Amino acid sequence: MLIREAVADDWPRIWPFWHRIVAAGESYTWDPDTPAEAARALWMAPGKRVYVAEDAAGTVVGSAFVTPNYGGPADRIANAGFMVDPDHAGRGIGRALAEHVLTVARADGYRGMVFNAVVETNPAVALWTSLGFTVLATVPDAYEHPRHGRVGLHIMYRAL
Repeated sequence: MLIREAVADDWPRIWPFWHRIVAAGESYTWDPDTPAEAARALWMAPGKRVYVAEDAAGTVVGSAFVTPNYGGPADRIANAGFMVDPDHAGRGIGRALAEHVLTVARADGYRGMVFNAVVETNPAVALWTSLGFTVLATVPDAYEHPRHGRVGLHIMYRAL
């Protein structure tokens, strides 16, 4: 698998799984009806470092970004987002993207990384925990999950 910086022409290859994941309403706090151009603005906004994971055939199977979570004197705390095409889940793509982004964030001088809203039922919580993230707090009943009803949103952190 190759992980590389995304280019503008990658968006049409990211959008199908981005849309599928967000429309499912199980893991992201974005509107499930987000149109493609608004989604592109969210995922590939200026200031974000965006990456794609490609399999051996050159198919984009995942994407991630890293960006400052705060501004000004707190801009050394990163935020990141990750998506793996559900058709390619369970192959270590999420872990590889996470390890890559953590390495890049550290090299860019970030001192820590925070996730602001991790749906507590998201299977990725186990991945983040295994990579050293801790749950700082949980906002109870903050997310309307389509299968589990109201669930909490974790705020997770890891020092770099």
